[in-house]
Amino acid sequence: MDVRGPIEETAETDEASLDFEIFFHLHYTRVASVIARVVRDPSRAEDLAIEVFWKLWRSRQAQGLLAGGWVYRTAVRQGLDELRRRARRSRLESLFSFGRNTPTPEQLHAVTQEQEQVRATLAALDPAQAELLLLRTSGFSYAELATALDLNPASIGTLIVRAQKEFRKEYVERYGER
Repeated sequence: MDVRGPIEETAETDEASLDFEIFFHLHYTRVASVIARVVRDPSRAEDLAIEVFWKLWRSRQAQGLLAGGWVYRTAVRQGLDELRRRARRSRLESLFSFGRNTPTPEQLHAVTQEQEQVRATLAALDPAQAELLLLRTSGFSYAELATALDLNPASIGTLIVRAQKEFRKEYVERYGER
């Protein structure tokens, strides 16, 4: 039995933990802000960002040189999944709210319709297009988008324009001209 084996394994594990911790500190704030832009709830975004890093920790395939792109792609997907969960929950709650009071006009006005419409439109888009638009509006450069979404940097501009046209088409289809 080799006594050095477990010691070396522990050293490798500690090094991996340290690398992960550094990566976490470098990217956590930006990942949480990307998610917050989607879900509009900073505390929920922080929870979802933690889930993203937990998935990264558990997935050895995602770690390595492309981990940055994987993290941001997963963050956007987590945000979109949260929007879909909310929409499902809202539909279910509306089905079971027969005897409840109807909201007053002031309460209806207080609800930010345009934001909800944008979120619903994003949730209806192709996930790749929604991810591209969300990351771009989060301040990502074309180079960062290419890395995060594993795309050809030369095609980013064209893909953004297509995604914007598709968003506009879906929005107008759902809510009319604005």
